Amino acid sequence: MTALKDYDRLESSGIWRESAEAQRKDVGVTFGDASLILKDHTETALTHWSLPAIHRVNPGKRPALFKPAEDADEELEIDDDEMIDAVEKIRKTIEKRRPHTGRLRLAVSTAIIAAIAAIGIMWLPQALVRNTVAVLPESTRLAIGTTLLGHLTRLTGDTCRATLGTTALSRLKTRTLQSKLRKAYIVPELANRDTLTLPGRLLLLDATLVEDHDSPDVAAGFMLKALTDRRVADPMTPLLEAAGTKSTFRLLTTGQIDDAALKSYAETLLASAEPELMPDTLLAAFKSARVSATPFAYAIDVTGERTLNLIEADPYRGSDAPRLLSDGDWISLQAICTE
Repeated sequence: MTALKDYDRLESSGIWRESAEAQRKDVGVTFGDASLILKDHTETALTHWSLPAIHRVNPGKRPALFKPAEDADEELEIDDDEMIDAVEKIRKTIEKRRPHTGRLRLAVSTAIIAAIAAIGIMWLPQALVRNTVAVLPESTRLAIGTTLLGHLTRLTGDTCRATLGTTALSRLKTRTLQSKLRKAYIVPELANRDTLTLPGRLLLLDATLVEDHDSPDVAAGFMLKALTDRRVADPMTPLLEAAGTKSTFRLLTTGQIDDAALKSYAETLLASAEPELMPDTLLAAFKSARVSATPFAYAIDVTGERTLNLIEADPYRGSDAPRLLSDGDWISLQAICTE
């Protein structure tokens, strides 16, 4: 080692103590082969200290105090500036050249932790939402849906409540969906949406679906579309994704969700786009519910071009579809928002 060769003839005096209880002795200090040699007045070696292991007890102070190891009892006091500087220089040189496995381990550990954290940041919110949606009881879903409905009606206008119309709507919902959705409501204005499904199996329909058409088949068709959309995406999932991890965790652990989060989501929901049509799934739903698909298809596109497959595959094409409501119920349903 170059630094050691520079000091191979350097000597100084020092005061050595073998243990905390031992008497202090005057010693001579010289450099050996990667060690510091302590000798008595007869030049007899008393001990050899390994240079890589030497520990400075009082950095920056004079006289300098050294130990052969950090936990050793032996202690050497040196007052010679040149010897002190030599020992420090050699210690630092050895330290720089020593393999720092701890640093490598720290770097690897840090990289692993960072990777796990990155995965956690991406994976944990989705996993939390999935788990919460899976375990949420129906009563909590209904409470959330009802509260969300309250926030929505501040924007859409209150639900239409004409007595005969409400009864007719309930009959249409039961005839079309049976018990697959809990309750349907009609509101004056759903912005750019025709329907909205809410947690708790609640359904909102825009008033134009009954006011601007000649038969209840159109409203029934939009009910079926809402049902198929709901089967693809549980309405709780986008709600919790919008509410965020904190609100989702609170809901999972306490059964409560921030009212502010629901109010904000109501605005988001009204501004969202209508889900895309799924013709194959819809046709199966129309057939199962015994509802004609053609009135719904023309309500989506008056030309029928975008919904031609629904028209051509209508289970009642060329024949009369079963009646959904009596004439009296249909008239009452069309007038549901008049009171």
